[in-house]
This record gives sequence, structure tokens and C-alpha cells, in this order.
Amino acid sequence: MRKLTYYVASTIDGFIATEEGSVDFFPVGGDHGSAIAAHYPETLPTKVREALGVDKPGTTFDTVVMGRKTHDFGVRTGTSSPYAHLRQFVVSGSLPESPDPDVELISADPLGRVRELKREKGLGIWLCGGGELAQALLPEIDQVFLKLYPVLLGKGRPLFGDSARLPEPTRFRVLTSRVFEDGVAFLKYSRIR
Repeated sequence: MRKLTYYVASTIDGFIATEEGSVDFFPVGGDHGSAIAAHYPETLPTKVREALGVDKPGTTFDTVVMGRKTHDFGVRTGTSSPYAHLRQFVVSGSLPESPDPDVELISADPLGRVRELKREKGLGIWLCGGGELAQALLPEIDQVFLKLYPVLLGKGRPLFGDSARLPEPTRFRVLTSRVFEDGVAFLKYSRIR
């Protein structure tokens, strides 16, 4: 069965974006950036892949699921199909139709749809964000790949939405960890079932 992986950038105080949705405080480049391009090229937006000349296929994910707020960030940067090299899904109960012909809309029961996707053949499924969607899909999250940035934000959009609404403690074990010279740490966790 395919795995659902929440692969996301976070501050050390657990935020993935400002309250307005900006991620400008996350530094780009550095030695962690080249590691992403080398090991997870499929997680780079299509426009970034083109600008960097990255054309190799990924080996980890072939599908991406994102919430409407995460998708809206791509729209603000000029694209309604941010990951055209992947099968794309946007979860929203407020969008009347798919924002792009290459993006499938999940308007109801995202947990059920993700369970269906996990039963299909293919590579892993990347949960791109955001925190509220991660909270809703928590029963199906198999792995968390955290890009932990040495930044304190103070307030913003939490990693798992409103943590007071989490049903119970969910345990993970560390698979790998790596700290880069630029201070970013990659932490890979696997769910303990």
C-alpha cells in the first residue's frame, strides 16, 4: 500500500506559514536546498524545476494532496497547477470547481479519498499542506518528513492546525535525521501503529 507522507517546512516553534499564509521567512538555497533538489526533486514546484534545469523524475512521490490555502499560495505566485509533473489534488469545501484542468478537486470526505489513493498502485502520496488538512488526514499519515528551519515565528499557521483538536497522542519514531551547515534539519519520522 502507498504511504501518505506529510513533507513540510516548519519553524522550530511549529509553524508552517504566517497567519496570512506567507512563507517568505524560510531561507532558500543553502546546502539543504541542493539536498532537496537531489533527493526530492518532485517536491519542487514545476516552475522552480524548470528554472533550475531539474528534469529527473522523483522516486518518492507521484501524487500531491494540498489544502486550498496551500494551493492559493501557488495561485498568488502565478500558477493554478503548481506541481504539473505530479498527479495533483486540492482539498476544499468552498471551491465550486477545480481551479485547473490538471488539478482534481476533493470537495468532500478527504480522508476517504486519501484511503482510496493509498490503495492504488504507484509511488508515495505527498501531503504538501496545510496544517488543518494534516490534522484531518492524521489517521492516514504514515510518515512526517520535517524540514525544520532555525526560525522562531511566534504565531502563524500551526503544523497540525489547532492542536487542541487532536484526538489523542499519535506516536512516531525517528527514521533519519540530518543537520545541514545552513542550520536546517531534516527529520524523517515513521508512525508507530
